[in-house]
Amino acid sequence: MSSPGKTRKKTRPKKAAAKKSVVTKTRAKKVAPKRPVAPKTVKRPTKKVAKKPAPKKVPAKKAPAKPAKKVAIVSAAQRAAAAKKIAAARAKAAAAAKLLKEREARARAAEKAKAAAAKAKALAAAKAKKERDAKAKVAAKEREVLRKAREKAAAEAKKQREIDAKRKAIEAEKQRKIREIERRNQEELKRQERREAEERKRLEALERKMHSKPYADEPEFLEELRQLLLETRNATNDDIVVMESEADEMLVDRERLEYDDEDGSSVASDIQRDQKKDLASLLRLKVDEIDVALSRIADGSYGRCDECFEAISKPRLLAQLPVFMCVSCRASV
Repeated sequence: MSSPGKTRKKTRPKKAAAKKSVVTKTRAKKVAPKRPVAPKTVKRPTKKVAKKPAPKKVPAKKAPAKPAKKVAIVSAAQRAAAAKKIAAARAKAAAAAKLLKEREARARAAEKAKAAAAKAKALAAAKAKKERDAKAKVAAKEREVLRKAREKAAAEAKKQREIDAKRKAIEAEKQRKIREIERRNQEELKRQERREAEERKRLEALERKMHSKPYADEPEFLEELRQLLLETRNATNDDIVVMESEADEMLVDRERLEYDDEDGSSVASDIQRDQKKDLASLLRLKVDEIDVALSRIADGSYGRCDECFEAISKPRLLAQLPVFMCVSCRASV
């Protein structure tokens, strides 16, 4: 009975140690760090790697109490070795992770620096573009100012030319008007001189006519006219005496007789007496005209028209006594 129990004690620890070594190997496999991967700027989709299923733990059989010390010693040594291996693997994984982090940090720094450089370059380009735009804007504004200044100067020059041309035109028109006025004044002066000369000639002719004696060379005709005038004067004086005597008689008769004013006889007699008085005064004027005609016959100027100073026709002089105007002048009066 003892032999089989001993055999059991010897074989069981070996199986447990084998099981523990398998567990430690699997743990070591699990803890083993992955290989460091170089940082990649472009992220690519990672492939999902299927994890290997961990081996199933075999439940250890309960061993007797006495041989438990030996199994514990063997397992402790193995555990220490496994722990060392695990520590080494962890240290290696930590170093690899640290190296990986450093590489990633350097990659991020490089990317950051590159992005900063690109940003600085973009900012510099934007600033340069902004400066170019500002310079272009300033240049365009200056060109616009210069263009406006040139246009203003051209407009002012054009306006000044128009003003000068207008002033010259006004001066030319003024000079032309002055010359025209001078020419008209000269023409008017010449016309005035001609009119004065004509007026002098006319006055001289009129003076000659005023002192002309149209029938001085015909004393027989003047004598005939003088005799007719004397006869007419005597007849006119007789008529004046008759008219005055009749008017006086009518006045005496009115004072002697009593007229009836109702039938208007007194008014009629007054009208007749006034008419006779007026006729007597007209006859006196005729006598005065005859005296003037006799005086002109004496100096030889009778027979000259008082208006045009032309000679009056002989039939008119013989038909009307006295006469001092020709037919045409008498008709225009």
